[in-house]
Amino acid sequence: MVKKISIVIPCFNESEVIDYTVKELMSFCRRVSQYSYELIFVNDGSSDDTEEKLNKYSHQYQAVRILSFSRNFGHQQAVTAGIDASTGDAIVLIDADLQDPPEVIEQMLEKWESGYDVVYGTRIQRAGESLFKRISARWFYRLLNRMSEVPIPLDTGDFRLMDRQVVDQLIAMPEKARFIRGMVSWIGFNQTSVLYERSPRLAGESKYPLVKMLRFALDGILSFSVKPLKLSIALGFLSSGVAFLMLMYSVYIRLFTNQWVSGWTSVVVSVLFMGGIQLISVGILGEYVARIYNESKGRPLYILKKSKASESTEHVVSAESAD
Repeated sequence: MVKKISIVIPCFNESEVIDYTVKELMSFCRRVSQYSYELIFVNDGSSDDTEEKLNKYSHQYQAVRILSFSRNFGHQQAVTAGIDASTGDAIVLIDADLQDPPEVIEQMLEKWESGYDVVYGTRIQRAGESLFKRISARWFYRLLNRMSEVPIPLDTGDFRLMDRQVVDQLIAMPEKARFIRGMVSWIGFNQTSVLYERSPRLAGESKYPLVKMLRFALDGILSFSVKPLKLSIALGFLSSGVAFLMLMYSVYIRLFTNQWVSGWTSVVVSVLFMGGIQLISVGILGEYVARIYNESKGRPLYILKKSKASESTEHVVSAESAD
């Protein structure tokens, strides 16, 4: 029986690169002709003509499927929608900008055929990215791995291949704050990596500016660790200890010396210190409570405007149209 590969590609305002992306992915699929395949493009509420171009390719290629959101729900939700809709024996996640080269998927398939359930891409070089982006990404992965209760591979994004049994477990996980790479690590099974050099973007801009990166980092840390809560407890004990020492010092000065001077400096310092600790602790608690609140509402992760697929999703219409 021919095995089927599902390739999930989240898209948000990728009009400048989508033609190249479809061409390269179709070329890759022709090279691995021993498999049947489907390309699932998830249009995450694009405001440019990404959807129109994808509709054109869905008529040209039988392998192309399109899921369109009613609005922009976010990258992790788009990946989740593609995973939910996939029908393959193995599912590959790759971004539309193709900074993660499709040819690396061949190495992933070899690892998969040898018995691995998850094969993730580990970046050894990030071409075309700023020094700040490279440094911040490096430290984020190391901080996340140190704080997480399950090991999460360093320098690894969502670019990966997953066996169907892993995907079935992933689909069964209902949480709203999605952090796919962490969830896959939590699931377990037999996992390995392939090393590759990340290419610069062909065109367009990164869909993860600094603010989104910080939010994504916070989601990753809070979704896979309760250590921030333990940190707030430690800060509470620290502030209590400092306050107690200051109290003892004040009593000593008042009772055993003549240096007692009524002033406001120590009071202000104490108030600011205690207030800062309290606000930090309340903020950490608030983030966890907000996640409980979002989970309790039971809203769907995403809303599909429409889903478009050809009658067959396993082969290209013709070799000529694939060129």
